[in-house]
Amino acid sequence: MFYDWKGTVHHELVRHGQMVNKQLYLEVLARLRDGACGKKSELWENQTWMLHYDNVLAHASLLICSYLAKYQPSIVPHPPYSRDSAPADFLLFPKLETTLKGRCFQTIEEIWDNAIRGLHTTTESALHEAFQQ
Repeated sequence: MFYDWKGTVHHELVRHGQMVNKQLYLEVLARLRDGACGKKSELWENQTWMLHYDNVLAHASLLICSYLAKYQPSIVPHPPYSRDSAPADFLLFPKLETTLKGRCFQTIEEIWDNAIRGLHTTTESALHEAFQQ
């Protein structure tokens, strides 16, 4: 999920058994860029968008670095081995837990639908607070 303090910019679900590798991450970044161009066009045109992520291999590969060099977002790295949590730890994971906890689902699609619906109901103030934390 990609979001800013105003709301969800882009989300995708990784299918069961699918590995998140550099190729998949590149495809996700391309869809993020294409999808967000309409929603947040001023960020793309002014090249003022920022991307915060950790240094997992899929994020730090040469393929991804080349793509990011082409589109020039500001990279806000998460320090490796840092005790500080990422914004997702303050907001997304607790929100998912609250949305799904104690419920029984018949299919994976039901889980996905409920998770996405829960994440899309996140308020602007909750997003802003997560970034502040």
